[in-house]
Amino acid sequence: MFTGIVEAVGRIKHLSPLEAGLRLSIAPGGLDLADMKTGESIAVNGVCLTVVALAPGTFTVDVSPETLACTCGLDALGEVNLEKALKLGDRLGGHLVTGHVDGVGTVTRRERCGECYTLSVRAPAGLGRYIARKGSIAVHGVSLTVNEVGGDEFTVNLIPFTLEATTLKAVTPGARVNLEVDLIARYVERLQSYHP
Repeated sequence: MFTGIVEAVGRIKHLSPLEAGLRLSIAPGGLDLADMKTGESIAVNGVCLTVVALAPGTFTVDVSPETLACTCGLDALGEVNLEKALKLGDRLGGHLVTGHVDGVGTVTRRERCGECYTLSVRAPAGLGRYIARKGSIAVHGVSLTVNEVGGDEFTVNLIPFTLEATTLKAVTPGARVNLEVDLIARYVERLQSYHP
């Protein structure tokens, strides 16, 4: 589990093809790896991955073909949002995030609003039903509050701190972003539709 509070911006430094999938070597930026062990989970652009190796100034994860097929931003060199897994007793500063991406959205608008920016994103068809005004959503692993929602498109506000501390500072119209809807919405739908 994660909170969607990005701890550091790292960088994918090297990609190696596997028989199936990719192996990524990631420089952790300001993320302290001292308490990390192989086998632990880490969110990379909102995607829960397993640390398979650690070395000074880098960690390695493997990405399966399935994960590559339903996410974005893990198949190229560049900056990524990083968050270590939540420990029992940690503060839940954002919202409950599993790192299981629901779909890839497309940024449709980015507009300055004082010191902040408004970001509009079109979610994949059908995902909008899980997105609620004033509800939570993770965009590239960043916990955000939904300002408005209409159909499969929603709007969030990016404050200066979020812009400084995450990769969302570089997101422009046309960019693709990993989306994870609120966990509770998925369970509510399942409970309502379940008929044994």
